[in-house]
Amino acid sequence: MKTHKWIGRLLAPALAISLGSIVAGAQTAKQDMKDAGHETKAAAKDTGRATEQGTKTAVRKTKNGTKKAYHKTADATDTAADKTGHAAKTVGHDTKQAAKETGRRTENAGDALAGKPEKH
Repeated sequence: MKTHKWIGRLLAPALAISLGSIVAGAQTAKQDMKDAGHETKAAAKDTGRATEQGTKTAVRKTKNGTKKAYHKTADATDTAADKTGHAAKTVGHDTKQAAKETGRRTENAGDALAGKPEKH
């Protein structure tokens, strides 16, 4: 019997240590899961902030690009209108001159047919 008591006394602390390790391991696993959850939450927040910042930057740059395109288009439209107006004025003037010249030549041709001297 003494041998059984002696073996029991040796095995009892070993059993207590191993059970303690299992419990400690379980607590560590639980804490690891909590830590992982907190880290995931923090990462999601960081991702959200980065996405927000990227979106704000994209909106700002799009707005600036749109304004720049608007101003360039407006300037080009003004230039085209000025050139078109100038061209129309030039064409109108040239047409007027051509009409005068045609009228003068027609009158001279009529006078020549009628035997009148050329005065115009």
